[in-house]
Amino acid sequence: MYKILKAEKLAEKIFLMDVEAPRVAKACQPGEFVIVKMDEKGERIPLTICDFNREKGTVTIVFQIVGASTYRMAELKAGDGFQDFVGPLGQPSEFVKEDLEEVKGRRYLFVAGGVGTAPVYPQVKWMKEHGIAVDVIVGAKNKELLILEDMMREVAGNLYITTDDGSYERKGMVTEVIQDLVENQGNHYDVCVAIGPMIMMKFVCKLTKELNLPTIVSMNPVMVDGTGMCGACRLTVGDEVKFACVDGPEFDGHLVNFDEAMKRQQMYKTEEGRAMLKAVEGDTHHGGCGNCN
Repeated sequence: MYKILKAEKLAEKIFLMDVEAPRVAKACQPGEFVIVKMDEKGERIPLTICDFNREKGTVTIVFQIVGASTYRMAELKAGDGFQDFVGPLGQPSEFVKEDLEEVKGRRYLFVAGGVGTAPVYPQVKWMKEHGIAVDVIVGAKNKELLILEDMMREVAGNLYITTDDGSYERKGMVTEVIQDLVENQGNHYDVCVAIGPMIMMKFVCKLTKELNLPTIVSMNPVMVDGTGMCGACRLTVGDEVKFACVDGPEFDGHLVNFDEAMKRQQMYKTEEGRAMLKAVEGDTHHGGCGNCN
């Protein structure tokens, strides 16, 4: 049993938990994810890692209620626990594996939308810990749905917040802030990292491609099983078939076929849709073995 040490409601339908998982905390890196399972009958739920403390042996997860399983998760309190807490899974962010001096020589812009603020936070924190100041844009529908603001302010070089309805700080989409920083304020960035709803990442990449700004996105929204066997997170990156859970979740955003990914995401929600995808995609439907019939 993996004990929940802290359970907090961040916003409507959005919750944070600190979980006692020493082995995961010891090994995890920004960009990776875990799979949680409440009990024997519980659904496997992949969640990106929001934070970790190696000394205390804790991992922080943030999730949003989107169905029955996450609704049940939201009812868990400090002192309760998960039967399974598996990880770290996936590939860490590229900069973690690169030469530190090369990373320090680049200027990074991080863009977070909604619950995407959670996986952006450990990346920005890593940058801060390694002496790298980065600019961060956080977007939310309104002030009430804004999460982790104080935590992000502590690690960001500059933090720009925008809300769709103008209820807090700027009014508008994250793309408008990117355009303002680059075209009006004259900021130069070498890399953009965008994490949030699929539609947000699609339009961020459309803009950054026009700005000639290399962009990394996290395709965690399409993950279901988390091991490559279910076929849910199959996507096209350039001319290659990839699976977010085993090959990612981070990819070159300018190569991701977002329209295809969003269409598959909708189809996968029904049994008929899953059957159709399996029939059309054949051996490439699964990432775990590639040879299922």
